[in-house]
Amino acid sequence: MAMAARLISRSRQLCSAQAAFVNGGARQVRSYAKEAAPADRPPVNGDDLLKGIFFEVKKKFEIVLGVLKKEKIIIDPDDPAAVSRYAQVMKTVREKADLLSQSQKIKYTIETFTNGIPDVRTYLTTLQEIRVKSGLIDHLGIEPLMMEALEKVEKDIKKPLLRSDKKNMATLLAEFDKINKKLGIRKEDLPKIEEEIEMDIAKGQLTELKQECVEAMEAQLKREEFKDEEMPDVRKLDIRNFL
Repeated sequence: MAMAARLISRSRQLCSAQAAFVNGGARQVRSYAKEAAPADRPPVNGDDLLKGIFFEVKKKFEIVLGVLKKEKIIIDPDDPAAVSRYAQVMKTVREKADLLSQSQKIKYTIETFTNGIPDVRTYLTTLQEIRVKSGLIDHLGIEPLMMEALEKVEKDIKKPLLRSDKKNMATLLAEFDKINKKLGIRKEDLPKIEEEIEMDIAKGQLTELKQECVEAMEAQLKREEFKDEEMPDVRKLDIRNFL
């Protein structure tokens, strides 16, 4: 089992990195520091800001480890029950440590990078760039249909459509509703779709974790002190024993 130690080291790094991103990471802490300082006191200096970020990340990291020490994770991406269990554990981690889910991260990214964009075409193009960078696939081909709808509206109004143009934005949104209806997408189905996305993400993370675990153990097997050991079944590893 000594060969699994590298896996746990990697898990610690992943947890720490995720904790650093909490609610915008440094941006949130910077905003908090600015708002918390009384008007009659000088602004928070750089050292105090860094200390605040450090203690915030440390606190989140300890919460994450506390959950992972209690909850068992089976590293088997091919088992739906194991994937569901992993997704539930990660949800517990996010709730207790106040971390963002993948969907929330994407929403936050969209709000950040589209803030101030005046026209719809640039907005939709930015959404596409965010989707690609997030590793998401437009399986239904919604983006081309949305662009076609935009071109239809802009052709009618004979100018670029601005997001502040309430009248023509309503026309565009009506076109989007037609697209959703055509593709069988309903607003009431969105929570279920989001849950399915989280499950896909959980399976992907388990797959990556399994690969890293196998690679770590294979590397250890090449060392002299482990030459007589057999590689354990990844599914039987209990991460809690190494935290």
